[in-house]
Amino acid sequence: MSIKKRYIACVIGTALSSQAFAAGYQVSEHSAAGLGRAYAGDAAVADTAAVIARNPAAMTLFKKAEVSGVASVINPSVNIDDHTNNEKAKDIAPISFIPAAYYIQPLNNKVAVGLALFSNYGVTTDYPKDMKSGSLAGKTSLETINFNPNIAYRVNQHLSLGAGVSLIYGTAEFDRRLGSLSYSMPSSNLIDMKGTSWGWGWNIGALYELDQNNRFGLSYRSQVDLDFDGDFTDYLGPITGKPHNTVSANLSLPLPAIAEFSGFHQLDSQWAISYSLQWTQYNKFKEIKATSSQCNSGTCFLKKENYKNTYRWAVGTTYTMNDKWTLRYGFALDQNAGQATLSIPDTDRYWYSAGATYHFNPDLSVDMGLSYIHSKKASFKEETPTGDMNSFTSTGSAYLAAMQINYRF
Repeated sequence: MSIKKRYIACVIGTALSSQAFAAGYQVSEHSAAGLGRAYAGDAAVADTAAVIARNPAAMTLFKKAEVSGVASVINPSVNIDDHTNNEKAKDIAPISFIPAAYYIQPLNNKVAVGLALFSNYGVTTDYPKDMKSGSLAGKTSLETINFNPNIAYRVNQHLSLGAGVSLIYGTAEFDRRLGSLSYSMPSSNLIDMKGTSWGWGWNIGALYELDQNNRFGLSYRSQVDLDFDGDFTDYLGPITGKPHNTVSANLSLPLPAIAEFSGFHQLDSQWAISYSLQWTQYNKFKEIKATSSQCNSGTCFLKKENYKNTYRWAVGTTYTMNDKWTLRYGFALDQNAGQATLSIPDTDRYWYSAGATYHFNPDLSVDMGLSYIHSKKASFKEETPTGDMNSFTSTGSAYLAAMQINYRF
């Protein structure tokens, strides 16, 4: 097959099998205090204003206004072995910075309001431009931010209810590359899609207090459908009829619904335990499809998906050393949502976490959290645009660090 024909085959095949966003694009990094216990009990603990991200009903536990600012850093180390082409790609996921901010204002002893700015979904993978399997890899990026006002109402001494709305802004970038063919072509890219989107959602929560030392939280955050409007570039021409042609296109992506159950139990004056079970509705993610009237048959690219709902289990403990220091430990199992791909080599993840809080005074504190995440080794196969079946193995781990400042007034 000539280089030109192989080049065209890559473009047409990529349009049918591109991996834009795969399973495992959820973001959990909402607070440093939560990170220290692997986010165990986050819908019930309510030790900082960051609880809004997990359960708005818990705002009734706050007697004073509180503001929290969070900075989280993820340093992943994800490596891919391409057994078919006998090459490796190292550190395909870059270091990421995730900010968040929260504010809670009690109005009286029954009603509280709050605002949360955070992210529930995001992912980035980026492969070398000369990787032979570039038509399956390239760059995949999704970033979102959630503007989430909430209100909570205490029904009685045991039960509180909360609700909120979400305005989500998202940016997406997706490209696929020529790989080994790039040395013979004027461009290293096959196709490229960039876009932005706004979407609306809602969330509800409940908090049940058995007494001052034992409580349970239950929350649900709705699915949000993002319709990205952006530019699709066809570098070869078979999809749009003209090489290096950029047209307006649309790509739809669901941000799955999330439900969480948490428990918190203060065992004595120093020790407390917490736990969570989180469910994410990934089975609504059916396909990745970009459309435009200027693409052949109205479809720029299409990839069918078959994902399953996932669960995350977490357990943690909190130890109050004295009036200055609080220590936390936690463990979690984060279940993968689907078959690993080059875009997102998803697999089961094990979280090992620790953290601490330093109280400067009753109103000002700083939280610190650190987690090591170990990913199971995953072997998988993907079909290239030219019909070849390539074999891959992914290995990975990550370090997460977060710092948070809290102030009550």
